[in-house]
Amino acid sequence: MNVIDESGLLAISTRLQRLSEQIRKDGFLIYKANGITFEPKWFPVIYTLHFKPVLGIVELATEIGYTHPSTITLLKELEKEKLISSKKDKNDERKRLVQLSVKGKKLVEQMQPVWGIITSAITELTDTQNNLMKAIVEVEQQLAEKTFFERAKDIMKKAE
Repeated sequence: MNVIDESGLLAISTRLQRLSEQIRKDGFLIYKANGITFEPKWFPVIYTLHFKPVLGIVELATEIGYTHPSTITLLKELEKEKLISSKKDKNDERKRLVQLSVKGKKLVEQMQPVWGIITSAITELTDTQNNLMKAIVEVEQQLAEKTFFERAKDIMKKAE
């Protein structure tokens, strides 16, 4: 056990990031083993645009739960790979609309069977006594009710 593991909840963000990186790395290998060149970090955008074919950048950022700058970074990568296309909104010239390109739609067709494999493998991985997915949902609900920062502020006030 290393220092970070021993620190418990103090390093929860680091531990979750480490877990996320391992799952993403293995996700890349799963796609590669199925003959698909795909970066798992692109998944939220590709998956969302598969179900909501045309979205403004702000709507997409909200939908995937990322900041606007993070979403823009992903979109630039996806546009460079020709997996998405963008155009100005006819109703609002300031607004850009994004959608899957023909290449992006073909990629989704290739990926769909792999999503079943990934879902089965991750279900097996997370189906533990303290089911990780259920715990994540619970923590997200707690954060929606009261942020981590607000909780810390309340604790600091009590300590005064």
